[in-house]
Amino acid sequence: MASPEDLYEEAVRSHGAALDRLSRAYEADPDKRRDLLQDIHIALWRSFENYAGRCSLRTWVYRVAHNVATSHVVSDRRMRSRPLVSIEDIDIADLASASDRALERNLALEKLTGLIRELKPLDRQLVLLFLEGFDSSSIAEITGLSPSNVATRIHRIKILLTAKFQSGGKS
Repeated sequence: MASPEDLYEEAVRSHGAALDRLSRAYEADPDKRRDLLQDIHIALWRSFENYAGRCSLRTWVYRVAHNVATSHVVSDRRMRSRPLVSIEDIDIADLASASDRALERNLALEKLTGLIRELKPLDRQLVLLFLEGFDSSSIAEITGLSPSNVATRIHRIKILLTAKFQSGGKS
């Protein structure tokens, strides 16, 4: 088996961009996002001492990263004493329409990212893994849920996000 250093380097080389996207989805504030990404890297570095190869490197990286990100969200919420909300309770300000297609795409992506940020940590984790291309079985392995539970929850989250997105964030 490869050394912890080799595993870490492979993980960063293969999944570094995905870890950056994950940190963006979990944290809007750029300074806190850098801290979160650094915390993810530290946790990954430390975790490879215990990596026994019982799951793929990809699964291990996402499991560690999502655990760190979820802990970050929970501790941040505790500090701010702001309760988590369900997708049904989200209010997003209407975004001004723009004629430039690239700008519209960026605004739509930002709007969707904002909706995802408002999800509870487990729902956020599920939708982010889905968006990264993981199937229900892989997501189940990472989260500890059953594949059918994952598929059902993702289906419901997609419906809610679609409805919220199309209504401009209004119920």
